[in-house]
Amino acid sequence: MTVFRSLKQRTFLTLWIGQTLSRVGDYIYEIALAWWVLQKTGSAQVMSLVLIFALTPSILFSLLGGVMVDRFSRPWLMLGSDLSRGAVALVVALLARTGVLEVWHVYLASLLFGFLDAFFQPAYAALVPQLVPEPDLTSANALTGLSVNLGRVAGPSLGALIFTWLGPYWAFGLNSASFFVSSAFLVPLLFAAIPAPAHSEESHIWQEMRAGLRAVTSRRWLWVTILVVSFTNITLAGPYSIAMPFLVSDFMHAGVGTLGLIYAAFPLGYVLGGLWLGRYTKIGRRGLVLFGGVALAALMLVLFGLHLPLWFLLGAALVNGIALEANQLCWTGLLQEKIPNEELGRVFSFDALGSFVLLPVGLALTGWATQVLGPAPVFLVGGGLTFIITLLALLLPDIRQLD
Repeated sequence: MTVFRSLKQRTFLTLWIGQTLSRVGDYIYEIALAWWVLQKTGSAQVMSLVLIFALTPSILFSLLGGVMVDRFSRPWLMLGSDLSRGAVALVVALLARTGVLEVWHVYLASLLFGFLDAFFQPAYAALVPQLVPEPDLTSANALTGLSVNLGRVAGPSLGALIFTWLGPYWAFGLNSASFFVSSAFLVPLLFAAIPAPAHSEESHIWQEMRAGLRAVTSRRWLWVTILVVSFTNITLAGPYSIAMPFLVSDFMHAGVGTLGLIYAAFPLGYVLGGLWLGRYTKIGRRGLVLFGGVALAALMLVLFGLHLPLWFLLGAALVNGIALEANQLCWTGLLQEKIPNEELGRVFSFDALGSFVLLPVGLALTGWATQVLGPAPVFLVGGGLTFIITLLALLLPDIRQLD
């Protein structure tokens, strides 16, 4: 079967095209912002704070976002989020164009992006099963990953090029434009025959949050995985997001072009993994694939802490991406198949809360460790800890037998 079979559903096709364009803008913005911070401050701790300001509101408001997703129209929530994020990115671009952009402006923009993401992401995840039949969910999830990772492949390279030749304000402005284009593709979904989420009109927000918590705690495989991911997100994401620009600049003595190339290689692996696994209606032995993928990705991350040629590291980045895409497809498919759709927004929100609640602290520690120890040890320690934590999780029968 073809990985593209879910695109036969016109509503999903419309959603997918808009989000693919938006993701390119996201990653143009990401690399331009990372290099802008590096040039302006030279501080790994400032780099970590930018991510912390984006993550914190996303985590704090994730439960509220999940309740809203299970109560109100998901396309309308996504449209409001896209339009608002486009306006925020436009302000950042104008500040950069006039030469008055400061770090505190970036912090504030990151806070707003994080708040709006708390509504958009669970809405998207819960909407997909309403747009495609169950046999096509693996295809839809793979294409969603493909959408994200096409942005991660094209965005860093474009962002580095635009930053170098035109300046950061052009990169920030393109991100703004991508949100508005994405909004236009959401408009047809507002008039599509999508069932409204089922919920009791008399139920209180706090009651619905508690119901979502019960849905998580009643399934051991679910809460154990979220707990494990809360730690491995720190040990994987910290080196990748915080230490990588400094590894390229200080350890490899290279420029933004090399950073863009490395950041493009990781998602290219995701793309290859999605194209390979998305052909199947179901992935077998998902517990082993779920955690085995993270263990393999961790070993690839360790290689970045060693003195290895660039071509070898690009290969490691590809394998890392393939392994993590297998992990993500298994996880998303499990949630969509085993959780009722009327609870799915809240479960995705509890997943986000549990998975990322420790990440701001982890990013702060990563920034400190990069500043004090240097970037290479951060990759060695982060990859090694991830590998150990993942192997411990595989000792549990609930995880090994998960399918």
